[in-house]
Amino acid sequence: MLLEFYGKECPHCVKMMPLVDTLISEGFDIKKHETWHDEANAELMKTFDKGLCGGVPFFYNTESKQFICGEADEKTLRDWAAGKKV
Repeated sequence: MLLEFYGKECPHCVKMMPLVDTLISEGFDIKKHETWHDEANAELMKTFDKGLCGGVPFFYNTESKQFICGEADEKTLRDWAAGKKV
């Protein structure tokens, strides 16, 4: 499972949105979770973050256990989504 945790007004998250949406349109099943206005999503993020990032955007691949903290370039995000080492 591919997870994205973001904040609605976070400038880094806003910058990543078009790339995430492109990957979704190409068939990657990325589940988006807004954490700044949704306490349940903020709590969910804690179960995956466990001190890895501490903020958003935070991307987590539950199969490969690969994660990305903050902004990433297209290649890095694609590799993460594909389960490759990032």
